Amino acid sequence: MTHDHDLELRPTAAQTEAALNPPGGRNGGDLVVETLSGLGATTVFGLPGQHALGMFDALRRSDLRYVGLRVENNAGFAADAYGRVTGEAAPLLLSTGPGALTSLAALQEARAASAPVLAISSQVPTPGLGGGRHGYLHELPDQAASFRGVVKSVHTVRTQSQIPSAIAEAWKSALTAPHGPVWVEIPQDVLLAGTHLPVVTALDATPDDLPPRPELTAVAADLLSRAERPAIIAGGGVVRADASGKLRRLAERLQAPVVTTFGGKGAFPWTHPLSLQSWLEDRHTTDLLEDADVLLVVGSGLGELSSNYHTFRPRGRVIQIEADLGKLESNHPALGIHADARLALQALLETVAERVDPTAPERVRDLLAKVADRIRAQELTLEQDVLASVRRALPGDSPSFWDMTILAYWAWSAFDAKSPNTMHSAQGAGGLGYGFPAALGAAAADPTRPVLAVSGDGGALYSIAELATARQYDLDVTWLIVDDGGYGILREYMTDAFGRPTATELTRPDYVALAESFGVPGVRTTPGTLETDLAKALSQPGPAVVVLPAVLRMFAPTHQVTSDGSSR
Repeated sequence: MTHDHDLELRPTAAQTEAALNPPGGRNGGDLVVETLSGLGATTVFGLPGQHALGMFDALRRSDLRYVGLRVENNAGFAADAYGRVTGEAAPLLLSTGPGALTSLAALQEARAASAPVLAISSQVPTPGLGGGRHGYLHELPDQAASFRGVVKSVHTVRTQSQIPSAIAEAWKSALTAPHGPVWVEIPQDVLLAGTHLPVVTALDATPDDLPPRPELTAVAADLLSRAERPAIIAGGGVVRADASGKLRRLAERLQAPVVTTFGGKGAFPWTHPLSLQSWLEDRHTTDLLEDADVLLVVGSGLGELSSNYHTFRPRGRVIQIEADLGKLESNHPALGIHADARLALQALLETVAERVDPTAPERVRDLLAKVADRIRAQELTLEQDVLASVRRALPGDSPSFWDMTILAYWAWSAFDAKSPNTMHSAQGAGGLGYGFPAALGAAAADPTRPVLAVSGDGGALYSIAELATARQYDLDVTWLIVDDGGYGILREYMTDAFGRPTATELTRPDYVALAESFGVPGVRTTPGTLETDLAKALSQPGPAVVVLPAVLRMFAPTHQVTSDGSSR
């Protein structure tokens, strides 16, 4: 008996002919790019190297768009942003040894932020695999070992016939919740050898769903329905699952105040009557969350930053929805629900009862007023004005990418992202140099909107080479560099801890002249002219640099004291 699915598996006459007579001149690299195209990829990032030339040669025979950066780590940041913006797995092509290892910091950020990156690296020739020391260029005893603690999964290819399935398996891994970077490595000789294998066509690598267990969501719905003071912490998992609409409906049904983590910016409307915004590094917010009799945590592991440096001590019941199994109940006992945020929130919406609580918006207003009073008392007008100028200059639907710099630390708490998936930073792993190359990746993903990158002068020096990339591909990125002559936040940390800073001061170039030497227009601005200069740069197509010489201060931390001023 013939089943319908048997008929679907039978190739057509045209497919049979193409398979029996594949075009000549192909190599293992062609199998790589054909597989990527078959999976739906359209853009790849990377940097060529001697062992990887088979892949890069094959690019010219494909329809894939290649965006080449100047440093592998920056290429990884660009792929990370492309994955965050599109929700697609972003291919990253790298060479063996030094090229591969240089991407590690970017892949760590992608893992921490659950960004889907498909890194494909070359390897030494096949005889060199297995740990023997043959003296090949770029040889490592076990290259994959360097990546196993960083990426979601590692896939080593040894023959050409393994290439399509290995890449498809990695693609599926990258896009199965929680998203993340994956690693595929292919020996040089496998990439360079001619192939008579058929052209790779469409592949099925549909990611697995991660639904919640119904008995757990039933208990969670009952707890939330009977709560007197429910509250919600919304993390990056809400944004990645495209679940902000469901979160809003649930919060309104429960009349539960919502705070978004720094990775979850935009998951809940900033000016909503139930929005606590993102003031997580504030004792008043911590107190309100601790006072909740039922706290729903969605898409967050309640790590260091999301828990006010682990000073948060919930007194009520905690419900945690988290796609990353390792983060489930890793910091606080909870009703742990291992699930994708969107599917779990939908299950709660179908079962939770509506609450009436006219006091909830008032409690939100009171908390935000206390936060505003605390910040106002510190005389930080310059910092607030600069951040407000950036917000007014940036179109509401434009994405922004922030390096690890004082203005970004302000933005984590005080910047209105306007909508989900528009504000991104490197706070997952916390490495320098993220902002500008990530913004280039976002501009490659969507050329219809200008993109903003924000760096300090210390972080900017990690990425200067990518001005050449921005100019070469004419990417619509405006780069705001806040130049304070050093590593500003480390200067503050060291002064607070030791009375004086060490190794934080930097000799830096004339960033405007440097940008112009790459053919990128640059302007030096002031706090008073920042909004005008930034808006003008963002309104003009192509890359631009805006330099703001300014020494900004951070607001005082509250994780060491309670709201009444006593020690914690």
